[in-house]
Amino acid sequence: MRCPFCGCQDDRVVDSRGVRDGAVIRRRRVCEKCDRRFTTYESIEESTPIIVKKDGRRQSYERQKFLRGIFTACQKRPVSRAVIESGVDAIEATLFEGLSPEVASTELGEAASEFLRRTDPVAYVRFASVYRSFTDVGQFAREVQEFRGDTPVTPPPIGEG
Repeated sequence: MRCPFCGCQDDRVVDSRGVRDGAVIRRRRVCEKCDRRFTTYESIEESTPIIVKKDGRRQSYERQKFLRGIFTACQKRPVSRAVIESGVDAIEATLFEGLSPEVASTELGEAASEFLRRTDPVAYVRFASVYRSFTDVGQFAREVQEFRGDTPVTPPPIGEG
Protein backbone atom coordinates (compact mmCIF):
# COMPACT_ATOMS: atom_id res chain seq x y z
CA MET A 1 0.00 0.00 0.00
CA ARG A 2 1.38 3.43 -0.95
CA CYS A 3 1.71 5.93 1.92
CA PRO A 4 -0.59 8.93 1.30
CA PHE A 5 1.99 11.25 2.91
CA CYS A 6 5.35 10.33 1.37
CA GLY A 7 4.46 7.83 -1.38
CA CYS A 8 6.60 5.00 0.02
CA GLN A 9 5.23 1.52 -0.61
CA ASP A 10 6.68 -0.06 2.53
CA ASP A 11 4.33 -0.17 5.49
CA ARG A 12 3.19 -2.51 8.20
CA VAL A 13 -0.27 -3.27 9.57
CA VAL A 14 -0.59 -2.44 13.27
CA ASP A 15 -4.31 -3.16 13.76
CA SER A 16 -7.10 -4.91 11.80
CA ARG A 17 -10.75 -5.16 12.64
CA GLY A 18 -14.03 -5.91 10.91
CA VAL A 19 -16.56 -3.15 10.35
CA ARG A 20 -20.07 -3.05 8.80
CA ASP A 21 -20.93 -6.44 10.23
CA GLY A 22 -17.73 -8.01 8.91
CA ALA A 23 -18.26 -6.92 5.31
CA VAL A 24 -15.23 -4.60 5.45
CA ILE A 25 -11.84 -4.87 7.15
CA ARG A 26 -10.32 -1.68 8.57
CA ARG A 27 -6.53 -1.71 8.74
CA ARG A 28 -4.33 0.80 10.57
CA ARG A 29 -0.94 1.01 8.88
CA VAL A 30 2.37 2.70 9.67
CA CYS A 31 4.70 3.88 6.92
CA GLU A 32 8.21 2.43 7.30
CA LYS A 33 9.79 5.60 5.83
CA CYS A 34 7.97 8.56 7.41
CA ASP A 35 6.46 6.68 10.40
CA ARG A 36 3.02 8.25 9.86
CA ARG A 37 -0.18 6.27 10.37
CA PHE A 38 -3.03 5.89 7.90
CA THR A 39 -6.15 3.76 7.56
CA THR A 40 -7.23 1.56 4.68
CA TYR A 41 -10.45 -0.37 4.14
CA GLU A 42 -10.65 -3.69 2.38
CA SER A 43 -13.86 -5.18 0.98
CA ILE A 44 -14.99 -7.77 -1.50
CA GLU A 45 -15.51 -6.38 -4.97
CA GLU A 46 -19.09 -7.16 -5.83
CA SER A 47 -20.62 -7.14 -9.26
CA THR A 48 -22.85 -4.15 -9.83
CA PRO A 49 -26.46 -4.94 -10.68
CA ILE A 50 -27.92 -3.56 -13.87
CA ILE A 51 -30.97 -1.32 -13.58
CA VAL A 52 -33.53 -1.69 -16.38
CA LYS A 53 -35.18 1.67 -16.99
CA LYS A 54 -38.85 2.10 -17.99
CA ASP A 55 -37.85 2.72 -21.61
CA GLY A 56 -35.74 -0.46 -21.72
CA ARG A 57 -32.32 1.18 -21.36
CA ARG A 58 -29.90 -0.53 -19.02
CA GLN A 59 -27.37 1.13 -16.76
CA SER A 60 -25.18 0.15 -13.82
CA TYR A 61 -26.63 0.72 -10.38
CA GLU A 62 -25.07 3.72 -8.65
CA ARG A 63 -25.52 3.69 -4.88
CA GLN A 64 -24.55 7.38 -4.59
CA LYS A 65 -27.22 8.39 -7.13
CA PHE A 66 -29.85 6.37 -5.25
CA LEU A 67 -28.76 7.85 -1.91
CA ARG A 68 -28.82 11.36 -3.38
CA GLY A 69 -32.47 10.93 -4.42
CA ILE A 70 -33.48 9.80 -0.94
CA PHE A 71 -31.37 12.49 0.76
CA THR A 72 -33.06 15.11 -1.43
CA ALA A 73 -36.51 13.87 -0.40
CA CYS A 74 -35.45 13.96 3.27
CA GLN A 75 -33.87 17.43 3.05
CA LYS A 76 -34.76 19.55 6.11
CA ARG A 77 -36.63 16.61 7.64
CA PRO A 78 -35.77 14.89 10.94
CA VAL A 79 -34.29 11.81 9.25
CA SER A 80 -30.69 11.01 10.11
CA ARG A 81 -28.05 9.95 7.64
CA ALA A 82 -27.69 6.66 9.54
CA VAL A 83 -31.40 5.87 9.09
CA ILE A 84 -31.21 6.64 5.37
CA GLU A 85 -28.07 4.56 4.84
CA SER A 86 -29.45 1.59 6.77
CA GLY A 87 -32.66 1.84 4.73
CA VAL A 88 -30.66 1.82 1.49
CA ASP A 89 -28.62 -1.13 2.80
CA ALA A 90 -31.85 -3.04 3.46
CA ILE A 91 -33.27 -2.17 0.01
CA GLU A 92 -30.06 -3.31 -1.68
CA ALA A 93 -30.00 -6.53 0.33
CA THR A 94 -33.59 -7.30 -0.65
CA LEU A 95 -33.38 -6.40 -4.34
CA PHE A 96 -29.83 -7.45 -5.18
CA GLU A 97 -29.54 -10.75 -3.31
CA GLY A 98 -31.56 -12.63 -5.92
CA LEU A 99 -30.15 -14.62 -8.77
CA SER A 100 -31.07 -12.04 -11.40
CA PRO A 101 -28.28 -9.59 -12.30
CA GLU A 102 -30.93 -7.09 -13.49
CA VAL A 103 -33.48 -5.14 -11.46
CA ALA A 104 -36.30 -3.01 -12.88
CA SER A 105 -36.07 0.67 -11.96
CA THR A 106 -39.72 0.48 -10.90
CA GLU A 107 -38.80 -2.12 -8.23
CA LEU A 108 -36.09 0.19 -6.92
CA GLY A 109 -38.45 3.18 -6.91
CA GLU A 110 -41.23 1.28 -5.16
CA ALA A 111 -38.80 0.01 -2.52
CA ALA A 112 -37.57 3.57 -1.91
CA SER A 113 -41.18 4.82 -1.73
CA GLU A 114 -42.10 2.15 0.81
CA PHE A 115 -39.04 2.94 2.94
CA LEU A 116 -39.88 6.67 2.93
CA ARG A 117 -43.57 5.98 3.59
CA ARG A 118 -42.56 4.21 6.82
CA THR A 119 -39.85 6.76 7.69
CA ASP A 120 -41.23 10.25 7.01
CA PRO A 121 -44.55 11.16 5.30
CA VAL A 122 -43.30 14.47 3.90
CA ALA A 123 -40.19 12.87 2.42
CA TYR A 124 -42.41 10.14 0.98
CA VAL A 125 -44.69 12.63 -0.80
CA ARG A 126 -41.67 14.56 -2.10
CA PHE A 127 -40.12 11.39 -3.49
CA ALA A 128 -43.43 10.15 -4.92
CA SER A 129 -44.02 13.48 -6.69
CA VAL A 130 -40.78 13.07 -8.65
CA TYR A 131 -40.87 9.29 -9.02
CA ARG A 132 -44.47 9.25 -10.27
CA SER A 133 -44.07 12.49 -12.25
CA PHE A 134 -46.94 14.43 -10.68
CA THR A 135 -48.24 17.04 -13.11
CA ASP A 136 -50.80 18.88 -10.97
CA VAL A 137 -51.75 19.67 -7.39
CA GLY A 138 -54.61 17.17 -7.51
CA GLN A 139 -52.12 14.32 -7.73
CA PHE A 140 -50.40 15.62 -4.59
CA ALA A 141 -53.75 15.82 -2.79
CA ARG A 142 -54.74 12.30 -3.84
CA GLU A 143 -51.39 10.90 -2.67
CA VAL A 144 -51.73 12.62 0.72
CA GLN A 145 -55.32 11.40 1.08
CA GLU A 146 -54.27 7.86 0.23
CA PHE A 147 -51.40 8.05 2.69
CA ARG A 148 -53.69 9.27 5.47
CA GLY A 149 -56.43 6.77 4.56
CA ASP A 150 -58.93 9.54 3.85
CA THR A 151 -61.72 9.02 1.41
CA PRO A 152 -61.45 11.45 -1.48
CA VAL A 153 -63.82 14.38 -1.30
CA THR A 154 -65.59 15.13 -4.57
CA PRO A 155 -66.84 18.70 -4.76
CA PRO A 156 -70.46 19.16 -5.89
CA PRO A 157 -70.95 20.29 -9.50
CA ILE A 158 -71.09 24.05 -10.04
CA GLY A 159 -74.57 25.45 -9.49
CA GLU A 160 -75.58 22.80 -6.97
CA GLY A 161 -75.33 22.98 -3.22
